[in-house]
Amino acid sequence: MEPRNHSRLPVFLLLGLSEKPEIQSVLFGLFLSLYLVTVFGNLLILLAIISHSRLHTPMYFFLANLSFSDICFTSTTIPKMLWNTQTQSKVITYAGCIAQMYFFTVFGLLDNLLLTAMAYDRFVAVCHPLHYTVIMNPRLCAQLLALTWLISTLGALPESLTTLRLSFCAVIEIPHYFCELPEVLQLTCSDTFINNVVLYIVTGMMGFVPLAGILFSYSRIVSSVLRISTAGGKYKAFSTCGSHLSVVSLFYGTCLGVYLSSTWTRASQTGAFASVLYTLVTPMMNPFIYSLRNRDMKRALRKLLCSMSSPQGQQQ
Repeated sequence: MEPRNHSRLPVFLLLGLSEKPEIQSVLFGLFLSLYLVTVFGNLLILLAIISHSRLHTPMYFFLANLSFSDICFTSTTIPKMLWNTQTQSKVITYAGCIAQMYFFTVFGLLDNLLLTAMAYDRFVAVCHPLHYTVIMNPRLCAQLLALTWLISTLGALPESLTTLRLSFCAVIEIPHYFCELPEVLQLTCSDTFINNVVLYIVTGMMGFVPLAGILFSYSRIVSSVLRISTAGGKYKAFSTCGSHLSVVSLFYGTCLGVYLSSTWTRASQTGAFASVLYTLVTPMMNPFIYSLRNRDMKRALRKLLCSMSSPQGQQQ
């Protein structure tokens, strides 16, 4: 780390999605509404799984952790954006920017790895149904969860630590509503070769390996389902994977969309708007996907909402 980073810490200014006051008011109301829907939607899923004994299975165990991760993932960026908009302040401290980049990466990686664990769970359920409870035992589920947290927290460190060696001007204007690493790297006064290498390696490993695991799991699932003779059996097997496959498609589809938008155009404002897809829209949609496509989840949510609204339901 260079000494000048200690002697004069830079100040970052988050320019947000728009500098026009009338548009900022609209964006504040929109983002606040979407954020509240995201938090309460995922919180309801989490509480429904905890309170409903029929949902105490490996698939819902990972779904509960995915909902918790989605709440944290969105909370690393949106509350600061809302605060800056409301107070008409664009400032985020150097430490705050580094911390935001780190936790944003942690929970982004955690989402990715949890989707991979859920794909493995669906693979075992479809391809090895008779041994499902033996293979997906509570100990293995706990080990998989611990492994996803370990990889996420350690995997996010290289990008954040290499950022500490960079030098910046006194005031840095980031054309975004949060500290996104590629945007920050473009504004440094230092050579970013090492940072870019680390970024590509981490992104490649943490993106390609989980995606390869998901694709492998579903290739085996499709192969197994095609061997089922009856149409009803095929539909039942595929229906157990529908919600997860929808979430995976949404997650990787939005990430791919943001990547392509940043590749086709250099306009930072366009990239910032595209980032809304995976920072807010995807976590918001996950509860709807799982609740609309799942009877057990609908039943659990209905019971939870009834118990919350009725004092008698809480006593029973």
